Amino acid sequence: MQAAPTDPSTNPLLREWISHFGLPPFDQIGVEYFEPAFEVALAKHLAEIEAIANSPSTPSFENTLAAFDASGRLLNRVERLFHNLTASETSAELQALDLRISPRLAAHENAIYMHAALFARIDSLHSQRDALGLDGEQMRLLERVHLEFVRAGARLREEQRVRYGELVTELASLYTKFSQNLLAEEAAYTLVLKSDADLAGLPDFLLAAASSAAEQRGLGSNSRVVTLSPSLAEPFLSFSSRRDLRETLWRARVKRGASDDERDNRPIAARIIALRQEQAALHGHSSYAAYELADRMAAEASNVLVLLHKVWEPAKAHAETDRQALTDMAHTLAEPTPIAPWDWWYLAQKVRAQRFDLDDSLTKPYFSLENMIAAMFDCAGRLFGLQFLEQHAIALHHPDARLWEVRDSDGTVVGLFIGDNFARPTKRSGAWMSVFQSQSKLDGGTLPIVINNNNFAKAPTTLLSFDDVRTLFHEFGHGLHGLLSNVRYELLAGTRVLRDFVELPSQLFENWARESQVLQRHARHCETGEPIPAALIEKLKAARQFNQAWATLQYTAPALIDMAVHALPNGTPVDIAAFEVAQCSRLGVPYDVGLRHGLSHFQHVFSTASYAAGYYVYMWAEVLEADGFEAFIETGDPFDFATAQRLLHTIYSTGNTLEPAAAYRAFRGRDPVVEPFLRKIGLLKTA
Repeated sequence: MQAAPTDPSTNPLLREWISHFGLPPFDQIGVEYFEPAFEVALAKHLAEIEAIANSPSTPSFENTLAAFDASGRLLNRVERLFHNLTASETSAELQALDLRISPRLAAHENAIYMHAALFARIDSLHSQRDALGLDGEQMRLLERVHLEFVRAGARLREEQRVRYGELVTELASLYTKFSQNLLAEEAAYTLVLKSDADLAGLPDFLLAAASSAAEQRGLGSNSRVVTLSPSLAEPFLSFSSRRDLRETLWRARVKRGASDDERDNRPIAARIIALRQEQAALHGHSSYAAYELADRMAAEASNVLVLLHKVWEPAKAHAETDRQALTDMAHTLAEPTPIAPWDWWYLAQKVRAQRFDLDDSLTKPYFSLENMIAAMFDCAGRLFGLQFLEQHAIALHHPDARLWEVRDSDGTVVGLFIGDNFARPTKRSGAWMSVFQSQSKLDGGTLPIVINNNNFAKAPTTLLSFDDVRTLFHEFGHGLHGLLSNVRYELLAGTRVLRDFVELPSQLFENWARESQVLQRHARHCETGEPIPAALIEKLKAARQFNQAWATLQYTAPALIDMAVHALPNGTPVDIAAFEVAQCSRLGVPYDVGLRHGLSHFQHVFSTASYAAGYYVYMWAEVLEADGFEAFIETGDPFDFATAQRLLHTIYSTGNTLEPAAAYRAFRGRDPVVEPFLRKIGLLKTA
C-alpha cells in the first residue's frame, strides 16, 4: 500500500481535530495514514525537545517544565488513537504496523528521557526547587518529571544508556507480540455446541449470547458457540451440565499462550523477565519488584506480601469449608468427586441457588446493559452533578460504540464518554479504560475524551450478571477519574497517578452498584419492566460473601506469583511453566481452585509494564475503597453531598497533583484501616 502524504491537507491524522472537542475523525482514518503521521509527529516532538534543551535562556519552570508538559501533543494524539484501535478494533494491517512502530516509539521515549541537556535543566530546577516560589501543582510536576527521568535512566553512564535503550526497545516489541499472540488464540477458539445435548442446563440468556457469538464469526443464526470471553465462558462453566464440555472449555482457557506453536508466550515472558532483571540492575535495585515498588504507595515488597498473606491462609481455610458444601452437592447430583476445577463454577452455582434461592437466571433479567448504563450515569449525576447526553450522528471506531457528551450541573461540556461494551474477535479480552484526549488547562485547555471497553456477550437484549454490573461500574469509575480531572498540566491529569492508587476511584464506584435505592430505580425486568423485588435484593446481599474464598484465592495466587517472579535477582533464568508449577506448590494453591491468570496469558504483567510486580494493586486499592466507602455509610446516606464533594475534590479531580497518601487523608481525615476490607470479603466477622 502506498504511503499517504505527510501533508496535513491530505492526511487527517495531521490536521487539527476541531470537530466535537477534539474527537478523532474516525470516518476519515485508514491504516495507511498512521506511518507517515508517526514520522511527522516523532520529528516534531524531537524538535520541541531540542528547543527546550538548547534554549539560551536560564532554566525556569515555564521554559522547561511547562514547555515539556506542552510538548509532543501531536504525537500523543496519534499514538493514543493508534493504541486504542489496536486494542478495540484491530486488523492484520494494524497489528503489522504495531510490531514495526512499538520499538520505534520506545526508542523515541528513551531518547527523550536520556537527553542529557534536557535533564540538566530539569535537574538544575529540582536542586533549587524550594527557592523557586512554585505553587503545589507546579512543585508536584517538577518532582514527578524529575523522578521519571531518573527512573528512566537519565543518570546512567553512557555505556549503560546505550544498553538501557536496547532493553526498552526490545521490551516494547515483546509486549506487542505477547498481546497479539493472546488475541489471536482467543479470536480463533470456539466451542461449537452441535446438538441439543450440548445445550443441557444452559439458560435462555446464554443461548442468545452463544447465537450472537456464532453470527459474529459468520457461522449463521442457527449456530451456537462459546468463546473464551469471560462473559460467555464463565456462565457456561456455571450452568452447563455437560461436564466434558466444561472440562474442554476450562482447559482451553488455561492453555492460552502455552501451546507449542508460533503463539507460545512462555519464551516471550521468560525473555521479558530477563530484560526486566537487567533493567532493575542498571538502576541499582536488587530486583525488578524493588525497582517498581520504589514509586508505589506500597514502597517495598514486604508491605505487599504482608497484605496478600493476611488473606491467603484464611481464604484457603474458608475454601475448605466451601469445598465440602460443593462436594456434598456433587454427591447429590451424582457428579464425580473429588471435584475438579471445571466443576467449581457449576457446583457453586448449584449451592448458591439452594442456599440463597438465587442464581443468574433469576437475576440477569433485571440487569439489562441499557438499564445499568442508566444506573451508573444516575449515580455520577447524584454524586458529582454530571449529565450524559448521547450523540448519535457522529462516526466512531466501531458501530457498537456509543458516544455521550458529559456536562456539569450548569450544562457546560466537561468531556466526552465513549462506551464500547461488546466482545468481538478484533478486540482484546478484559475490560479497561483509556483516553483519546487527556484533560489540561494550557493553551486554551483540552477536554478529556474517555473510552470504556468491556467484553460483554452481545445479544438482542444484553443481560448482565451482577459481576458484569460491577465490572461496568468499575471501568466507569476509571472513566470518571479521567472525566472529572481538573488540573493545569496534562502530565498530572486524570489516571496518571501511582499504580496502587489508580484502582481506588474505580473500585470505590463499584459500591454504588450494590445500593438498594439504585437497584430499585434501575434494575427492571427486561420483559415486564417491573422493578427488582426487594426480596431479591436482600438475597443478593445475603449471597455477597458466598464463594468469596475461591475468588480471593484465584486473585491472590497470581498476585503472589507476579511478585515472586519479579523478585528474582538479575541473571536468574526462568522456565515460565516450571516456575508457575513450583510457586503453586509452594503456596499450596488448591488444584480445584486454580489461578485466575496463568503466566502464559497474564496480560496485566506481560503485555505492558504497567502492572508488572503490581497485580497486587487491586487488593491494595480495595483496602482503601472499603475504608473510604464507610465515610458515606457513617453519614447514613450513600449519596451524602458533603462527602461526595470531598471525594470529588481530593480524589476524582486532582489527578497526580497530590501525593496519594495525603490525598486519601484529605478525603478520609485519617489513614486507611484494613478491617472494613476484611469484613467485606468475609475474613473478619462483625461482633
